[in-house]
Amino acid sequence: MSTATPTAPLPPVAAEMLARLVAELPLVRAVAQYETAAMHAVQLAALAEADKMTDLDADSLAAAEDVMAAARAVLADAGRLDLIGGA
Repeated sequence: MSTATPTAPLPPVAAEMLARLVAELPLVRAVAQYETAAMHAVQLAALAEADKMTDLDADSLAAAEDVMAAARAVLADAGRLDLIGGA
């Protein structure tokens, strides 16, 4: 027996808007990941400049750069680098 509560179907306009919103979720995720990783990279770069970076910090910086690159690729594929200030 299903525990889901049945709902009325969405009007066509609402269904269209929902479909567009769902299509944008990967872009929203990519922007959030990029911005978070970029902030982390800036903090870690400051440690490197102060000559206080540990091996773990260096690994974290490399991971942050990987996340940024992956997120940038998602946005580039969608033609939306403008969302992170890129061209």
